[in-house]
Amino acid sequence: MNFLTKLLKRVFNRTTVCIIGIVIQVFYLISLFWTLGTLYTYSYLVFELIGAVLTLTIVNSDINPSYKIAWIIVIMVSPIFGVMFFIFFGNSHSGDRLRKRMNRFNEEERLLLPQDERLIKNLRDDARTVEKQAKYLYNYGGYPVYTNTSTTYFPSGEAKFEALIRELKKAERFIFLEYFIIQEGKMWDTILEILERKAKEGVDVRVVYDDIGCLLTLPYKYYETLEKKGIQCKVFNEFKPIWSAKMNNRDHRKILVIDGHTAFNGGINLADEYINVYEKHGHWKDSAVMLKGDAVWSFTMMFLTMWNYLSKTKPSSYDAYMPRCEDIKPYCSCGGFVVPYTDSPLDDEPVGENAYLNIINDAKEYVYITTPYLIIDNEMITALTLAAKSGIDVRIITPHIADKWFVHAVTRAHYKTLTKLGVRIYEYTPGFIHAKNFVSDDSVAVVGTINLDFRSLYLHFECATWMYKTDCVLDVKADFLKTLEECREITYEDCLNINFFVRVGRAFLRLFAPMM
Repeated sequence: MNFLTKLLKRVFNRTTVCIIGIVIQVFYLISLFWTLGTLYTYSYLVFELIGAVLTLTIVNSDINPSYKIAWIIVIMVSPIFGVMFFIFFGNSHSGDRLRKRMNRFNEEERLLLPQDERLIKNLRDDARTVEKQAKYLYNYGGYPVYTNTSTTYFPSGEAKFEALIRELKKAERFIFLEYFIIQEGKMWDTILEILERKAKEGVDVRVVYDDIGCLLTLPYKYYETLEKKGIQCKVFNEFKPIWSAKMNNRDHRKILVIDGHTAFNGGINLADEYINVYEKHGHWKDSAVMLKGDAVWSFTMMFLTMWNYLSKTKPSSYDAYMPRCEDIKPYCSCGGFVVPYTDSPLDDEPVGENAYLNIINDAKEYVYITTPYLIIDNEMITALTLAAKSGIDVRIITPHIADKWFVHAVTRAHYKTLTKLGVRIYEYTPGFIHAKNFVSDDSVAVVGTINLDFRSLYLHFECATWMYKTDCVLDVKADFLKTLEECREITYEDCLNINFFVRVGRAFLRLFAPMM
């Protein structure tokens, strides 16, 4: 009987129930639209008319051209299904509602993040192109440029984990964690033990996790488990068995802030594959950066803005979360400039993509890129190939072993165009590379959570750290060059030798890349 109960719980868990609920809704809507469209001639004509109107609307909208093409193809090929899917996934009504709720918190945040114009002048005196990037990140990303900040680069999850544990043990006032994926295991259990102990000591410990990101990794209502341990917890966009476009907007950020003076950012989630405790898609290669000093304030405010939105409250004062002078004094002599920044799907501004484009367009010698997904739009393809045609050394590392076969197929579908025009592509042969890094000209680097795919660039909440002439820019470059030693270069000739049917399949999937 006990075995049967466990089996039923495993089969009819939250994930299964939600998926069944959504599938039932999908089939119901499909059957309803199919009946209306095929059994009644006038209904089908209505769908064709709606499809034509939607097509005109999409063509004249401000959305990405690749996104337009994908939706137009779906609507024109099948008006019934195309209209239905666009109504539920292509419109922005849910985003508008979310935007209104979040704006009041963002506006207050901006007042607490003023730009020191002296630093902008210093950047202008050093390099006009770098000043331009910093101004863009402040005007549209909402976060200023800082000095007096040390940066430490971690070329693996294991290295970050070791430093993270060491820093967590030092916490005295507060610990803020915001992660896309948390999974019970060695990594999280070790962290949780420290968090629970710190909470008992009176440290303000808060956790935010994304519900879809943790759907298969945490028990249902895990926030209740954390709250019983004295840890405050909020869940972003809780997954429910209701077919809704708002499920597209996920919190993909990875932020950890300690006492306002130390922060971690990068691609590493809190799960065991990120530290290679067990093998998942081969060896897992990832990266992160640790900040100490003035720039940590931006990550503190990123977290608190999301926390305020989820809790529907805000503190009367933010003084308790500001770093103490004695904590940041050791970093006042650190060189370089740092901009932690975020990208939101609610502001109609692709900050993450534009920050990358600025780096590519301003490169003088090289641009080295590490990304798990290479699902890019025409603007990014044009920038990469133009740089390569102009003599810039453009290299990209992607995984050899896929985490999602169809996404990897679309990644590989871009190889032919890029390699033909001079971009050099490498696959990390030991396994899956999850790092999201840019480094250029021994002076500029970005380490963060922003993938080169449509979900990261247009649908998710993301964050990253832009660095200019800081301690670790050359470390990011060195890690890239070392990783190349374990990669296989994919040449244009390799792309020509791909099986015909494989090429056709990839080309077909590439059409719908913006919807993945």
